[in-house]
Amino acid sequence: MEGKTELDFLEQILPLVKKPARYAGGEWNAVRKDWETVEYRVAFAFPDVYEVGMSHLGLQILYDIVNRRSDTLMERVFAPWTDMEEKMREGGLPLFALESRRPLLDFDMVAFTLQYEMSFSNVLNMLDLAGIPRDSGRRTDGFPLIVAGGPCAYNPEPLADFIDVFVIGEGEEAIGELLDVLIKLKRQNVSRQELLFESARLPGVYVPSLYRVFYHEGGRFSRIVPSLDGVPERITKRVVRNLDSAPFPERPIVPSTEVVHDRIMLEVFRGCTRGCRFCQAGILYRPVRERKPETVLKQAAGLVQSTGYEEISLTSLSTSDYSQVRKVVKSLLDKHACQGLGVSLPSLRADNFSVELAKEVQRVRRSSLTFAPEAGTQRLRDVINKGVKDEDLIEATGAAFREGWKAVKLYFMIGLPTETDEDLDGIVRLARAVLTLGRKAGVPRGRLRVTISASSFVPKAHTAFQWEPQTPLAELQRKQDYLSERLKEKGIVFNYHDAGLSFLEAAFARGDRRLGAVLARAVDLGCRFDGWSEHFQLDRWLEAFRLTGLDPEDYANHRYAYDEPLPWGHIDTGVSRQYLVREHQLAMAGLVTGDCRTESCPGCGVCTTLEVEPVFAGGD
Repeated sequence: MEGKTELDFLEQILPLVKKPARYAGGEWNAVRKDWETVEYRVAFAFPDVYEVGMSHLGLQILYDIVNRRSDTLMERVFAPWTDMEEKMREGGLPLFALESRRPLLDFDMVAFTLQYEMSFSNVLNMLDLAGIPRDSGRRTDGFPLIVAGGPCAYNPEPLADFIDVFVIGEGEEAIGELLDVLIKLKRQNVSRQELLFESARLPGVYVPSLYRVFYHEGGRFSRIVPSLDGVPERITKRVVRNLDSAPFPERPIVPSTEVVHDRIMLEVFRGCTRGCRFCQAGILYRPVRERKPETVLKQAAGLVQSTGYEEISLTSLSTSDYSQVRKVVKSLLDKHACQGLGVSLPSLRADNFSVELAKEVQRVRRSSLTFAPEAGTQRLRDVINKGVKDEDLIEATGAAFREGWKAVKLYFMIGLPTETDEDLDGIVRLARAVLTLGRKAGVPRGRLRVTISASSFVPKAHTAFQWEPQTPLAELQRKQDYLSERLKEKGIVFNYHDAGLSFLEAAFARGDRRLGAVLARAVDLGCRFDGWSEHFQLDRWLEAFRLTGLDPEDYANHRYAYDEPLPWGHIDTGVSRQYLVREHQLAMAGLVTGDCRTESCPGCGVCTTLEVEPVFAGGD
């Protein structure tokens, strides 16, 4: 790059890589602030490509919150695709933020969001590309503070060697409190160690370097304890008590290239009361808090004006459970359908499916319908507490076909606790039954499609199944082959996830701090973009485990006893351990727990622990 600036070099290589818009910046509603007028500068780092990261609502929310302040700025950075990384390394171009194109080393904070375990390799690779030491202990006072949050932060230990500060829970309020403290300490020019100590005293903040980890003689995790007085033993998640008044971006960034979710994302409520025992999100985002219809409609009107999108997606863990969904959908379409604006509900449930609602949603444009029965038999659905019956699915899909839908997607999970081949046969039976309904409804044979997607069960921290082992890798692959052979029928499409990827996901989902060495070695071996099938290389990961003297099966396939210490036990979701034990016992007995919206309180403890009550917008 002799004789050229870094910006000159960037302009030179952008035409040579795929999708240069990923790195160009300058999008509609992007915020560019004068660096000299702010005291603290944050880079929001999403450890995946632009198209995935720009589909993340949390990015838009935090970007808006930080940039509304006069004393702070936030810019964005995403993992460069392999072709761009190659050019950057060849030319010595450090990882940069989109808005100012400044290198990450110039920022006070680099804040990663951890949405899925298999993005961990990209976190380390991005630090390497930025010229930031990956090990937190090697960062001196001049380096940015490395912060992380998101659902994978609820078991922070596999990344504990690399992250300075974890924020546990919802970030709308926590980010402001953390910035206030950091700005104050920056003015005082305190040491990095003092900065970490003061951060650790904030609610919901975990600073792993201030804790000591102990292991039993055989290597199994024993305990984790603070190494300094004043550092909390347990870290309780942050929760936004009033979602209706929580900040929401009025002018979100509109991507300059096609992204995964290319539409307005409007969060109508947060949390879920269904209590599926495999579902981590159902625990992490408790309790349910709804936005009022008038708030949703006001936000929608503003977003339509400020973005130019042609579709609004009403987002939540289960949007059809929103108490005002029919009213809101009808009002949105009555006002905006004439502009060609459609509404989508990304998560429908067969047991509360309404053809009238589906027809309302598809008033502007019709797409396929997606349901998630999760298991093929009622017995196994009772084990996982999935309140969907065969007749619910048959009634919902039959009605949809009769009303003109031609494609249906069904999501299942294989390898669930207590699963047998009879449960797999149930998946085949349901697939064929739904296909028959489409034929009976007169859907043309060439256009009728029933897509069956099967993911592999991954035991997650803080769920009722956190003690359960994952089904061994070879058995998961056998189950996939079993279904593949039986779902070969015209009109049925069978998709399944890489079992090796799910195996590693389970190892890191339940991992301890020792996995940091594995992660670092895997990155050195070339692992990155592990969530992408064309880049995932199981053999390199297994080699990384071998070289560090660890076995992934000890993590993925280990059955925990109730009294066994858990590597994530110092993180408190507000849901009691006693509740999770009871739910696990009920699962093994095949007994269900009711929805606390419509039945008695199951006693999870979140309302008491967090001192926040569920908030509903009202009934239909």
